[in-house]
This record gives sequence, C-alpha cells and structure tokens, in this order.
Amino acid sequence: MSIKVTRKDQGEANENIIRRFNRKVLQSGIMPLKKEQMRFSKPLSKRERRLKAIIRERRKAEKTEKIKLGLK
Repeated sequence: MSIKVTRKDQGEANENIIRRFNRKVLQSGIMPLKKEQMRFSKPLSKRERRLKAIIRERRKAEKTEKIKLGLK
C-alpha cells in the first residue's frame, strides 16, 4: 500500500504538500493498521503465563511487606 503525492505546480509550498500527504494517510486508514501491527505479540503458553503470574504475585507481596515495615 503506497501513497503518492506530487506537486501541483512549481510554486506550491512544502507545507501544502505535507498537509495533503497527511490527509491522504488519514483517509486511507494505514495508521491504525500499522499501530495494531506494532502492538501485536505472540500469545504466551500456559506455562509462561503461570510463571509470570507467580512472579507478579511475589513482587506484589514483597511490595506490600515493605510498605507494612515502612521501608518504602
């Protein structure tokens, strides 16, 4: 998918070209697709999710313990 923007005439300002380009990008809907592709990550296996949950719970317990002791 490509977007082509050409000068209408030699006297056209660069700002106008950029403005037309930005408008075409917004109208084409490329940006939401690209942002969605950037956020995609492979799904974790059940084992990995479980291990991450255990680590998260340990860190949370340590944090609450420190707060109770007045260290943080």
